[in-house]
Amino acid sequence: MRGRFITFEGIDGAGKSTHIEWVAARLRERATVVTTREPGGTPLGEDLRGLLLHRKMGLETEALLMFAARREHIAEVIEPALARGDWVISDRFTDATFAYQGGGRGLPRERLEVLEQWVQGDLQPDLTLLFDVPLETAAQRLANAREPDKFEAESRAFFERTRAEYLRRAAEAPGRFRVIDATRSIEDIRVTLEEILSSF
Repeated sequence: MRGRFITFEGIDGAGKSTHIEWVAARLRERATVVTTREPGGTPLGEDLRGLLLHRKMGLETEALLMFAARREHIAEVIEPALARGDWVISDRFTDATFAYQGGGRGLPRERLEVLEQWVQGDLQPDLTLLFDVPLETAAQRLANAREPDKFEAESRAFFERTRAEYLRRAAEAPGRFRVIDATRSIEDIRVTLEEILSSF
């Protein structure tokens, strides 16, 4: 029986990473769970992650490298795990590329759709948890974090466009997305996550 594929999404500072291991632990009560991330997830993907997060490059180059890392990730981690019947939890997937390179940076959606089809075919997450916060909340959280990468250091306008594209995609695919108000306490968010997981 094929496994299930869950992705965590949200702008930088939304707090999604706080909950990934907790969700994985809950799901391990009923399945083998693989946790991974994008960009990254494989040795090659992690090398590309370093370039993508810290090196300046052209917009098209950035998008192509994101999808190159994703192709390797799908082939080496995601598809084999799902075929074994494992559940996969990924910290970001293709929605992030549409939000950041599309919404944030302005790459035409049609180009991203072509790359998406080429790289992943019909593969889509079974469930996407979108952690949503106002930009002010995200900025406050990032101010207390480590040295920002090139995305975290982007402008308010960039994150406004990124968040808007995330919400547009969630409205376009309500069967797959669950939008979570991540301004609440960790405990309250986990009550919501428990409810989502119990019906998944």
